[in-house]
Amino acid sequence: MLTLRRLLTWGFLLLLTVQLSAREDTPTILVSVPDQKLILVQNGLRIAQFPVSTSKFGLGDRPQSYATPLGSLEVAAKFGDRAPNGAVFKKRRLTGEVLRPNAPGRDPIVTRILHLRGTQAQNARAYARGIYIHGTPEERKIGRPASYGCIRMRSRDVARLYDAISVGTRIEVLNQPINRMFRDFAAN
Repeated sequence: MLTLRRLLTWGFLLLLTVQLSAREDTPTILVSVPDQKLILVQNGLRIAQFPVSTSKFGLGDRPQSYATPLGSLEVAAKFGDRAPNGAVFKKRRLTGEVLRPNAPGRDPIVTRILHLRGTQAQNARAYARGIYIHGTPEERKIGRPASYGCIRMRSRDVARLYDAISVGTRIEVLNQPINRMFRDFAAN
């Protein structure tokens, strides 16, 4: 006959096993600043790779620095479910305007927003600073530092990434080449 203690122990072990296996299936985002690339990793495999644009003001997390924060972050919130590519956001709300890639004029946030939260002291201000992974109409600048702190992507790429991840997805932004990052990540 199972005692209550044994039943609770088995239940806890089952829950722990389910949580650990779910973590293995959860994708992780790796961003290489020198290569200006983002890769999506799942179960130790590179499942997607995209060119990005990090800050033209360098790296860091100082307020009003417009720098891209380094280290471990997570997706705190997602905005833009089913919005068309090029849909313009202001204060994380859709305006109703839609821009084509490389449309002349201003440079708003478009298509999707992944609002990031820093999980380390070195990037603790990321959420309050409004650091995102988002689409940009200035797609011709993707592949070189051009942002104001965020990680910019092409509209079609950020829409694809948005659909592949969930709130809580881990992100590593590092100042090292993508192949080294991936090798180090896969080894862990």
